[in-house]
Amino acid sequence: MQQTVTPGGYLGAVTLVMRDGEVVDYRAYGHRDLARHAPMQKDSIFRIYSMTKTVASVAVLILLEEGRIGLNDPVARYLPEFATMQVATGTAKAPTLRPAAGPITIRQLLTHTAGFPAGLPGDDAAAMLATRSDPQAATDLRDFVQRLGRAPLAADPGARFGYDGAGLEVLARLVEVVGGMPFEAFLQQRILDPLQMRDTGFSVPAAQRHRVVDITTMGERGQLVLDDGPSAMQPGARLRPYASAAGGLYSTAADYARFCQMLLDGGSLGDVSILGRKTVELMMTNQLLLDPPVTQFSDAEGFGLGGYVVIDAARRGQLGSPGQFGWSGAASTSYTIDRHERLIAIVMLQHLPRSDIDNDLPRISRPFYNLVYQALVP
Repeated sequence: MQQTVTPGGYLGAVTLVMRDGEVVDYRAYGHRDLARHAPMQKDSIFRIYSMTKTVASVAVLILLEEGRIGLNDPVARYLPEFATMQVATGTAKAPTLRPAAGPITIRQLLTHTAGFPAGLPGDDAAAMLATRSDPQAATDLRDFVQRLGRAPLAADPGARFGYDGAGLEVLARLVEVVGGMPFEAFLQQRILDPLQMRDTGFSVPAAQRHRVVDITTMGERGQLVLDDGPSAMQPGARLRPYASAAGGLYSTAADYARFCQMLLDGGSLGDVSILGRKTVELMMTNQLLLDPPVTQFSDAEGFGLGGYVVIDAARRGQLGSPGQFGWSGAASTSYTIDRHERLIAIVMLQHLPRSDIDNDLPRISRPFYNLVYQALVP
């Protein structure tokens, strides 16, 4: 990690490793600002982007445990906007529509198998037609669902894994409708407050915004620059107009470790119970009813309810365990939970990688987790 934050590398990082419920390594490296003047602190605040999806999935599972929804329920039972979905085929220049082969279920939304456009081959027609309703311009979750419901799918529900954010935004609206309160309030009352995740939220209070880490990307001249998004210009501001379940949370390594420890401990942290043990087991079981049952990213990983599940550790080609669970965020944050090793490992950086250039910073999650696993003793 020290080598990662040398001049020309990442600005800084925070890592946290826990085993058997005890912190065994927790460190800050480098700096939190592009000028490299402010040292990174262990309590620095990061945009965790898609690591939000796991938290949102737990909110849905709370409703499942309460008997208010079922995994195989059609989402249209609660959100009628999805009652008559169509699938777009053909090309963007000559799209055609047909009725979807079946309804979208809550399980499919949780596992990215609902059929929304996901940048996969053959998605062009659906993606083009989706621009007409423009869900990304939504002002709140109700608006998002109404816009998305008018857009066609790219594939039949349950036919493929296609990673996207739309399904989680739909689930956030489902939580609002079934839970009877705004999604943000539900997360706060049912997850964040009970777990004492005091630095986690969809925005950062003004008095704490100095703790937010600068978010970088690689500039055209081969030097790190600030990202040009609104969050880079106003660190701590909301990432979307609404509480985005797909990627809207800020958090710290310590806060997210409490969330992970709750899952590792079977749904409880100390005397606080969020989920039951069997629900967490279900969450960390591969839910992909596909052949083969793997994601678009790895032929060794399936997907549970909110994160990847390692199904073939040897094929994956890095140290780990079958059943290992985790996910990452777009700006180089990631976590893993290994029930077999009673292990949690979290790495937080704040850099948006680019796939269109050759001189971007090297990805470090794989070597980081390999080093963590090499350090294990009985």
